[in-house]
Amino acid sequence: SGWDVPEPELGVVLHRGEIVGYTIGNDVSSRDIEGKNPLYLPQAKVYDRCCSIGPCIATDETVEDPHDLEMSLTIERDGEIMYEDSTSTSEMATTCEELVSYLKQHNVLPETLVLLTGTALVPPESFTLTEGDEVTIDIDRIGRLVNETMSV
Repeated sequence: SGWDVPEPELGVVLHRGEIVGYTIGNDVSSRDIEGKNPLYLPQAKVYDRCCSIGPCIATDETVEDPHDLEMSLTIERDGEIMYEDSTSTSEMATTCEELVSYLKQHNVLPETLVLLTGTALVPPESFTLTEGDEVTIDIDRIGRLVNETMSV
């Protein structure tokens, strides 16, 4: 793949089909693979180390409203900021509860899972991750997830 980007996302943690908390997800995608054909989307997301989750599971007590959290993405290469942007989960088109209801309609769920809600922060088409890039995702009330890109 020649066009690989991080996709920072709010993660909804489910246990026995019920929301028990929230986390951060970095769902790295090979955009040129998924762009060739919508049927290739799974192949764009299945390589080694393509999804990180963490740094914790924040409960409802900490995340009072998952639809009102600031989220930021910073990508550094050799100490230089290559990309930086922020958004809010208030911009989500579908609520966490709606996403969970759709997931439960036609899927047998494992006992515990993390549902990633989709990304709103994507670097421009001219950007691709390279080995050694440091990707930092911050979400209010949850924390910070930091990944170093390995060979992509």
